[in-house]
Amino acid sequence: NEFGRPSLSGYFRTFELQNGDTSMWGYDKPIMLAGGVGNIRPRDIEKLTIEVDSKVIILGGPGMLIGLGGGAASSVKSGEFNSELDFASVQRGNPEMERRCQQVIDACYSMKDNNPIQMIHDVGAGGLSNAIPELLHDSNRGGVIDLRKIPIAEKNLSPLEIWCNESQERYVLAINDTEISRFQKICDRERCPFAIVGVVTLERQLIIRDEFKDNYPVNIPMELLFRNTPKIKKEAHSVNSKLIEKTLGEITTDLETLLHQVLSFPTVADKRFLITIGDRTVGGLTIRDQMVGPWQVPVADCAVTAYGFDDLVGEAMAIGERTPVAVLHGPASARLAVGEAITNIASARIKQLSDLALSANWMSSEGSLGENAKLYSMVKAVGMELCPALGINIPVGKDSMSMKTEWQSEEINYATTSPTSLVISAFAPVCDVTKTLTPELKTDLESVILLIDLGKGENRLGGSILQQTTGKFGGPPPDADDPSIIKEFFELIQILNENNYLLAYHDRSDGGLITTLCEMAFS
Repeated sequence: NEFGRPSLSGYFRTFELQNGDTSMWGYDKPIMLAGGVGNIRPRDIEKLTIEVDSKVIILGGPGMLIGLGGGAASSVKSGEFNSELDFASVQRGNPEMERRCQQVIDACYSMKDNNPIQMIHDVGAGGLSNAIPELLHDSNRGGVIDLRKIPIAEKNLSPLEIWCNESQERYVLAINDTEISRFQKICDRERCPFAIVGVVTLERQLIIRDEFKDNYPVNIPMELLFRNTPKIKKEAHSVNSKLIEKTLGEITTDLETLLHQVLSFPTVADKRFLITIGDRTVGGLTIRDQMVGPWQVPVADCAVTAYGFDDLVGEAMAIGERTPVAVLHGPASARLAVGEAITNIASARIKQLSDLALSANWMSSEGSLGENAKLYSMVKAVGMELCPALGINIPVGKDSMSMKTEWQSEEINYATTSPTSLVISAFAPVCDVTKTLTPELKTDLESVILLIDLGKGENRLGGSILQQTTGKFGGPPPDADDPSIIKEFFELIQILNENNYLLAYHDRSDGGLITTLCEMAFS
């Protein structure tokens, strides 16, 4: 919903596999992945404590009857409830208002120690019913909110609809009463609407006052929301995939046909139809986008931006995922996602592996046979084993636990279940943005192409694009099961890059080595 931020990375996955007569693995319910990287000054890292009698402010656009139940709708399987919930869960998008809000926030934090904002919270799932209580809870405070001072675009909204709708382009702020006039001048300059909707109290009580109906729709202690919630206990039962033990036999198709099928597969094929619809240079600090070489082939391993117009330092970001492998072996799929993110971001000049920070996006069909246990094993594999061994932190992530679609046709129940999927976004500071490697082969210099085989010659094909194109799916999948070789590989690439020994670089991922060589040749 923003403008002013370049779109520099992403991935595209298509997968479908029959799993019985009326069920299949696939993505009828799509994964939406969004994120980015920014910089924060040391003085802004610690949250301030909201002072008593400070004002609660809503910055941004008015509430509408769009997005009511979005958080709830995203947490249930498609087809489980009626269509009214699906239609009500669609959130509106207004990038112009988003930009106005951002300009106000930028102006405030640029004031350094005179920043009028004491605390800020975004408005997402649950709307104001989630954002305002969390804002108050972070400072161990309560609040009195005037429901009818909340800006709305539809005057007939009920108290529940005003309080819970998930209209976007809004923020909740806490500002000291003495700073209101200065804050208002900034908002007037940026033409960004805001409203004072309540006051912060020392007593930890959340009170919502409705002057129109002369009552209190909400009047509860904050502990009811944050401290006394019941703990959920779940039983999970592991189900071993029979496909991993499947003997597939010999592939008789000729190599040229197989290569054409693999390169034509949407996951591997040219992504320009997605990339060219987004702005990759807005802001002027993009150093490496997706397009590589004189023919602008979209095969870059990572994205790199500079800190400033006169800087050689910057930041890199990359994505890793191998979701079809989860059908065969969940932990292997999770480790491969981390491994691919590392091999992708290694093309940037990064001081050390521990500089990386990962965002983990988990998608699963909660409650489906074997998927809860698989999710647990995958989280354990990367969160408690692989990443600690690599010295990498996972400070943030997202999740969706409803990746299943069910429907009925002629009294027969059908279902499409997504594999338990982990998508890793890796971020790291860059020492020298000019030393970013690409797959473009240099034809004016004599060189050799080297393969660093992190699979150590095992050549496991389970879950590969080759299997998906030939219809033969199964057998042992690849795995990033040796953290030491990943660490040594990353250190080696950085040393070679620092000493200008590398002319080109490309990781081996979907499609295998032959696809990697083709992409380098095409660029």
